[in-house]
Amino acid sequence: MKAFEFLRKSREKLGITVVLDKGLSPEFLRDYLRVCGEYITFVKFGWGTSAVIDRDIVKEKIEIYKKYGIKAYPGGTLFEVSYSKGLFEEYLKECEELGFETVEISDGSITLSLEEREDIIRKAIERGFTVLTEVGKKSVEMDRKITLEERIELINRDIDIGADYVIVEGRESGKSIGLFDSKGNVKEEDFKILVNSVPLEKVIFEAPQKNQQVYFILNIGPDVNLGNISYEDVISLETLRKGLRGDTFGKV
Repeated sequence: MKAFEFLRKSREKLGITVVLDKGLSPEFLRDYLRVCGEYITFVKFGWGTSAVIDRDIVKEKIEIYKKYGIKAYPGGTLFEVSYSKGLFEEYLKECEELGFETVEISDGSITLSLEEREDIIRKAIERGFTVLTEVGKKSVEMDRKITLEERIELINRDIDIGADYVIVEGRESGKSIGLFDSKGNVKEEDFKILVNSVPLEKVIFEAPQKNQQVYFILNIGPDVNLGNISYEDVISLETLRKGLRGDTFGKV
């Protein structure tokens, strides 16, 4: 039973929360997940971090997450490095052997044709993985070249192909990428067009900053899917979702 149980109100579903793991230890996770494991849906082993950690530790961490029903996956950059070296099959095999059941397909630092992207998604699905794709570039200059219409088209295309969820790139900084301006504020006109053009239940918005989380909750709802959440902000985000913090109190 939760403390202050009389304040709880049920929701039909919980919004997806994707946490960024930049190298947390198994020992830390065992204590940490006792506090907030129920509020996490996916954990991303950031960029290529899992490639510089001992295999047994990666396996151990994945198993700890699984005990809480959390799906772990390696960051999209690790996929991109592997694919660019012609090692995609080896990448999928290693993911399977380590215990990852989810993969992220992205082209934030490389270029994939639409045909390549579709083929990669289908192959990952055929291997039984839950597939998350990402739309957007890591470079501010390159990301600016993608029009809003192109982002929307790619989101819907990935979903039609069979991706389980599509992530809207926001980076760890939450600035100057995708829906965010240089100060980290949401571009409201772009936001309004996008949310009316895609199936929101299939879209995950990267929102590392609190003001971004508040904006999405107030404008989409408490069950909005949010990603790139730092491990220390999981409980904070859940209070925002439940109206237990001043930013959303009386508004959700």
